[in-house]
Amino acid sequence: MSLERSWYSGAGWLKLLRPLSSLFKALVLRRFERQRRTGAAAACNPVPVVIVGNISVGGTGKTPLVIALIEILRAQGYRPGVVSRGYGAKPESHPWLVTPLTPPGEGGDEPCLIVQRTGVPLVIDPDRPRAVEALLSGHDCDLIISDDGLQHYALARDLEIAVIDGVRGLGNGRCLPEGPLREPPERLAHVDWVLINGADRCPGLPELAQSPVKMQLVPSMLVPLTTGPELNPAHWPHGQQVHAVAGIGNPVRFFDTLRALGFEPIEHPLADHAEITPEMLDFDPPLPIIMTEKDAVKCRAFQTTGCWALRVDAQLGAQFQSQFLQRLAQVSAQHTGQQNGSETA
Repeated sequence: MSLERSWYSGAGWLKLLRPLSSLFKALVLRRFERQRRTGAAAACNPVPVVIVGNISVGGTGKTPLVIALIEILRAQGYRPGVVSRGYGAKPESHPWLVTPLTPPGEGGDEPCLIVQRTGVPLVIDPDRPRAVEALLSGHDCDLIISDDGLQHYALARDLEIAVIDGVRGLGNGRCLPEGPLREPPERLAHVDWVLINGADRCPGLPELAQSPVKMQLVPSMLVPLTTGPELNPAHWPHGQQVHAVAGIGNPVRFFDTLRALGFEPIEHPLADHAEITPEMLDFDPPLPIIMTEKDAVKCRAFQTTGCWALRVDAQLGAQFQSQFLQRLAQVSAQHTGQQNGSETA
């Protein structure tokens, strides 16, 4: 955590790590250029593949975006499926189908959240092409969304969306371990869209073919982890002081959201994807607990009363949605043409 804080505070001692960072950057660029030369040809997949990823370590808002895209695509008649690495998941084998009843320890917190919110067919596997093959063999999907995987070049892709945390940005702009980046900033010039979560612009971005798109995470309802009705935060009847639990990439963003809703959170930040036990929720004083949706999927089995999950939705502009659907229609037509050509050959 101290290293992560240093990335975003401009700590001077990080320069000691520059030789390692330079080596990491060189290796990443070599992999990327090799991918561009050889081409992870879209013809490798029978349906379009859309990557939703980022170039930095930690959360940026990818999961809410994946959920929003699923809803947009279904409204247009698409039948999307999702593949994911399943970070922290321990299934019996790979590839592994995640269902609404899959325990988060088996399927991963983010895949379980996506499936519980949308019911989408979702397969986890560190080998993303194998996950795509397994998903298409068992489900009638005409499009695949990869939750993360921007750097997984073995997976052929048609469209790439990179998400940036508008609060933290790109940190010091350096690659690991001197900075938080898994790829250098210039990688963003090659994706189809850059979405900035919570801001219109971000310092340090390279020159882009089109302007970045603002994405806003909008809180909607408070959902009890046990039985009971959902509540609008504006109608919360249990007092403004609450315990706030956040095991995400940037817990501060969640705490600030609660304050903007009028709560007075007692902050309990956790590491991203952190395991949560019932004992960890035994707070003093015994106030209501509000947590992120991603943390809630790990706590529902506890049957702990007084715990709530704050549901958030990714709000996307009409212009982006129109551009996205238009580009997707084009690549879908290309895939259809390739399939028809192979069948008549």
